[in-house]
Amino acid sequence: MFHYLKRLDWFLFILMLLLLLGGVLAIYSASTTKIGSEFHRVDYYYKQIIWIAIALLLFLGVMRIQYSIIDLLVVPSYILSLLLLVVVLFMPEIKGSHRWISLGLFNIQPSELAKLTTIMFIARVISKPGITDWRILVRTFIIVFIPASLILLEPDLGSAMTFVVIFLVMLASSDLPNYFLIIMLSPIITVITSFISPVVFILYMIILTAILYRTHLSWIIIGINTACNTFIFFITPYIWYGLKTYQRNRILSFIDPSRDPLGAGYQIIQSKIAIGSGKLLGKGFLLGSQKNLNFLPEHHTDFIFSVIGEELGFIGCLLTLILFYLFLYRIAKSITFLKRKELHFISVGILAILTFQIFVNIGMNLGLVPTTGIPLPFISYGGSSLIINVFSVSLILKFLNERSIFD
Repeated sequence: MFHYLKRLDWFLFILMLLLLLGGVLAIYSASTTKIGSEFHRVDYYYKQIIWIAIALLLFLGVMRIQYSIIDLLVVPSYILSLLLLVVVLFMPEIKGSHRWISLGLFNIQPSELAKLTTIMFIARVISKPGITDWRILVRTFIIVFIPASLILLEPDLGSAMTFVVIFLVMLASSDLPNYFLIIMLSPIITVITSFISPVVFILYMIILTAILYRTHLSWIIIGINTACNTFIFFITPYIWYGLKTYQRNRILSFIDPSRDPLGAGYQIIQSKIAIGSGKLLGKGFLLGSQKNLNFLPEHHTDFIFSVIGEELGFIGCLLTLILFYLFLYRIAKSITFLKRKELHFISVGILAILTFQIFVNIGMNLGLVPTTGIPLPFISYGGSSLIINVFSVSLILKFLNERSIFD
């Protein structure tokens, strides 16, 4: 009955199951409050178990179904995700943003679906033969720009940033010449220089022009790139002051959390206190004081790594990081055997987005990156994120399981 699982990469699958199990335990602790000798629980962990069961059923479906059917649904799914991103803008505001569509018993977050459908659509474009490099670049930019812009309107800056990662990593892994990557990265440096001085920007543009000239690009292309970067240089300050006040405060509080310890810097400060107080072995399962006294915000979602650090200490954090490392390393090593370009690019995109989300979430818990609403994959509470992540890994497992057929 399950003959299609004979060649399954069981090591990768078991690593995913261990992360899911660790997530349930962490959510169980995060949703349990100990007051004196009494324990009070919220049913987050129970809902997470239900989401895991649904995700694993979806995994079996992905492994059983022919990829040609999934391939036919790539463009319709991308269009559907865009429609959902439009619909969500008209949903009631929750915690200052429009990110969820309520379906009664549960909510869905369209941005999670959009990440995967964008990856799959880009993979199709960059793997299609006979398309010029510039057309690939323009089409890929449009595919990324539309959902990223809609997500910025929610507003959800963290999720919008993931689309930039998708765009850069997938094009960097494609067959495009290296100078395309230089051109794509140049606006990021331009944004940074816009906060320094015009002199630094002019020096940067001289160096950039010299590099592009040595790649034998025409002066027309170099001129267009210069014009675009100049526009970005002058428009960045207006975009900065166009951000919501809390978004600017998050970035400024990242640089100096003490500037607003009871406001925008509160989350980072409490998170670092929680992790630091765990020391080597932690305070014990369910016994985290920062969590129990509710000093640590969003401790079942965005800051669940802080709960692990406080209750299980450095050892618990280290084991979590090792598990993630083995998981990501296994994917990175395995997908090198995929010869079909489209499947390889999809896998690279999924690997990139998982790595980015893990880095950003743990980084913000440690105070290394600004606070965003990016959950910790497989660990944080949330149905939309969990199902999309499991589905994504299911695709990679399917590609590896049936690579002889695809090749």
